[in-house]
Amino acid sequence: MTKLIKVVNRDQCIGCFSCVFACARTWQHAITPDKSDIVVKRYPGTEGAFSIRVCYGCLDPDCARACPTQALIPREGGGVVFESAKCIHCEDKPCVEACIPKALPWDIETKQPLVCVHCGVCANFCPNDVLRLVEV
Repeated sequence: MTKLIKVVNRDQCIGCFSCVFACARTWQHAITPDKSDIVVKRYPGTEGAFSIRVCYGCLDPDCARACPTQALIPREGGGVVFESAKCIHCEDKPCVEACIPKALPWDIETKQPLVCVHCGVCANFCPNDVLRLVEV
């Protein structure tokens, strides 16, 4: 059974970035939101409104179809697997541009996409049950 991260209580997000930092620490050994596979942004001029972007786990991922080297491979049950050795660090970031929900961040340092592996660490560190790892 495949598991995917889902945003289940968007209105509960307080913008603490615990999910973002947990992801960056776990997968990139970094303490910066720039290295996270999840993106949290505040809506300008609106108190308490946040946008949470996580990989939707598309069954036919646009990001994978856009990759010229097949570094992004569709994962059974949704999402993609990233094979970094195949990535050619495209300057125009076709994989990121192809992601309709804008849920594929780009690492400006390595010039590679930051691909969610749907591990659930972000959900484990969310204090308000905004995110959940669910079976699909």
